[in-house]
Amino acid sequence: MRARLKDLQLRSRRAVGLHGIGMHHSRSRGAGLEFAQYRAYEPGDELRQVDWKLYARSDRFFVREAERESPLAIWLLVDATASMAQDDAARPGWSRLAAAKGLAACVAEVALRQGDRFGLVVLRGDGLRVTAPASSVRQRDRLLLELHGVHAHGSWPDVTRLRPLWERIGAGDLVLLLSDLFEEGAVDVATRLAGARREVVAIQMLTAGERDFPFEGGHRFVDPESGEELLGDGAAMRADFLARFGDARRALHARLDAAGIRHATYVLDEPLDQPLRQLFGRRGGAEHP
Repeated sequence: MRARLKDLQLRSRRAVGLHGIGMHHSRSRGAGLEFAQYRAYEPGDELRQVDWKLYARSDRFFVREAERESPLAIWLLVDATASMAQDDAARPGWSRLAAAKGLAACVAEVALRQGDRFGLVVLRGDGLRVTAPASSVRQRDRLLLELHGVHAHGSWPDVTRLRPLWERIGAGDLVLLLSDLFEEGAVDVATRLAGARREVVAIQMLTAGERDFPFEGGHRFVDPESGEELLGDGAAMRADFLARFGDARRALHARLDAAGIRHATYVLDEPLDQPLRQLFGRRGGAEHP
């Protein structure tokens, strides 16, 4: 997947508009900057970057890297409510949440390459888990470890638990929401952040079953959050479901467009980088149904 991401760039529309530059550069080296990490010397590195004290102790050349705080912080908001556990029969285990984790990891990898800060907020019924933005290999590994332990559970957090979002996400930050967007609370968070002049992009996570409704014969449909069951004939229900689901998606897209939120859709049988390219390609345009 890293090879597929090598030409992808995360761009902030507001940063481009405010500063008149196409690509922000945030990693700097030199005196007076915050220490980031050591790495092995490579041909082409400036000798003034070598830590000579460390060389005296180890008899090996190491470069002392420093890092200036990036002008862009990317917040990854991952919906971990119960509905995100849904997968497709053709690919068990590759759920909406698994795909959201994969997308979050992809964004972290690209942000690290660019020198941008990236942080994580996991949202589910028992509250928020927040990893503050930073830019380093250690930060990426911390984020991956946090994602590994996330399991889908409960419903959308109560509004009283969302205070860290309003307090910690800054005006110049970029927010990427990964959610099925079935919960009104998820859409409300996105539109509220956008209304507060945060740049928000959203990827709606869908199953192939929701896109195609391939069910035949008698089938038991279960709501993953409420546990409610519906028995019905798949073929007889298909046309009505697809019509209503399409109407609901068009209404959602119109609402996101009105709030100025760029958006794309990821379906579980598609390449993982597809929605990122749609959002952060050259035109970076929103999806149109």
